[in-house]
Amino acid sequence: MGGRKPTGSDTHQSLRERVHAVWVRVLVLAWPIMAEQTTRTLMRTVDIIVTGLLSPAAIAAIGLADLYARLPLRIGLGLGGGAIALSSQDTGSGATDTRDEAITQAVLLGAVAGVPFVVFGFLLSELAIEVLGAEADVVTYGAIYLAIIMATAPARHVSIIAGRALQGTGDTLSPMVVNVIANLLNVSGSVVLGLGLFGAPRLEVVGVGLATAAANVFTAVTLCGVIAGPWREAGFVWPSDPVIARQLLTVSAPRVAEGMVATAIEFPFNSILLMISTEANAAYQIGRRVYQQFSSPLSRGYNVAASIVVGQYLGEGNPAEARFNGWAIAGLGLATVGVIGLVIALFAETFVSIFTSDPETADHAVTFAQVYGISAPLLVVYIAIAGSLQGASETTIPFLARASGLFLWYLCFSYVAAIWLGYGVVGVAVGIFLYYLWALLVVAWGYRSSDWAGKAARMMAERGSISDD
Repeated sequence: MGGRKPTGSDTHQSLRERVHAVWVRVLVLAWPIMAEQTTRTLMRTVDIIVTGLLSPAAIAAIGLADLYARLPLRIGLGLGGGAIALSSQDTGSGATDTRDEAITQAVLLGAVAGVPFVVFGFLLSELAIEVLGAEADVVTYGAIYLAIIMATAPARHVSIIAGRALQGTGDTLSPMVVNVIANLLNVSGSVVLGLGLFGAPRLEVVGVGLATAAANVFTAVTLCGVIAGPWREAGFVWPSDPVIARQLLTVSAPRVAEGMVATAIEFPFNSILLMISTEANAAYQIGRRVYQQFSSPLSRGYNVAASIVVGQYLGEGNPAEARFNGWAIAGLGLATVGVIGLVIALFAETFVSIFTSDPETADHAVTFAQVYGISAPLLVVYIAIAGSLQGASETTIPFLARASGLFLWYLCFSYVAAIWLGYGVVGVAVGIFLYYLWALLVVAWGYRSSDWAGKAARMMAERGSISDD
């Protein structure tokens, strides 16, 4: 081709333009997810405030019940990961028939997978709370709340999966609007029904549970209506292809397992903190909450956006651009959440003072807030790369990274350093940092070295989304 040979300056400018284009696209996709997650965090905060106005037993009851409520959440997120992978790839390749069947099958699988939790809630909710060693009042409140929440587990699954499926098509706005409305209804319902305001009955914990359950049903029905209606590209079809069902389960299983491992390890990890002191356990919750409040919405937005962008480029048959976009999104996370984390570390004492005035708890909480802040650059890059791999249907590498890191560093190292060696909270903090470092190194190695683009292409060819020529 004619023309002058590009200089180093031209090449650098071209790279900057490419990165800038990726960042703009990602922010357009991610801001609705960030807004949605912000209102979700607000909902959980209001639930705690409302139950705090009732009694300490009410707070403890919801906290213990939520340990079990995370189980259907993990399954919903896992199946949602499969839905967004297939949906984004087939959107990129223009295979609307297989995309719609993948969406339909994912939603149906989620609804069916929620049924056992309904049975569990009605038959075993009281035993589930009691076995944790709770007092009688906590068991009573917790069992009622858990039964109500589990009754809508199928709807919770459907709402998560339908939202992820729409996001995979590039539509992050519709799920945001529906979820923000649902979260605000949940907040209002918790306040009104929990405290008996504006003439409503004072239902206390039952009211908080009913508000959450109603929001779950509203979200599921509305998002299914959006998919089924003429307003968006996606749609429901009669499911008939077992290959798509198998691929959904193959992609989703490691994500479900990853969530289950994380939930299971929380139990012994909290025991380690309690071995140090009750204040250490409370401090950990505060330190983590400080970090999550400011960073989680952004991190989750980048994770989902990475899945969408990488999956769509792979569907278009452009793995090189998919790979470049994955690294660029990780850089955007580093430039935003990474900086926020460092600010949290620098001003940890100020942030912690909002949550507690107890000197010992505050001192430990500052340590945890600082280590989460310092770890933020590692965590956000891990989350972005894991999202990119998910968009390529590669969920095994993030599972191995997270599960091994949680066991080796978050749990085992923390126990040895904190209890055996006597370093207490500092030992746990070092374990947290090493866990995030390990997880990042493993997914970065997998993203750089594994054949995730080839895997995605083979799966698309198998389900008929692209030609296997």
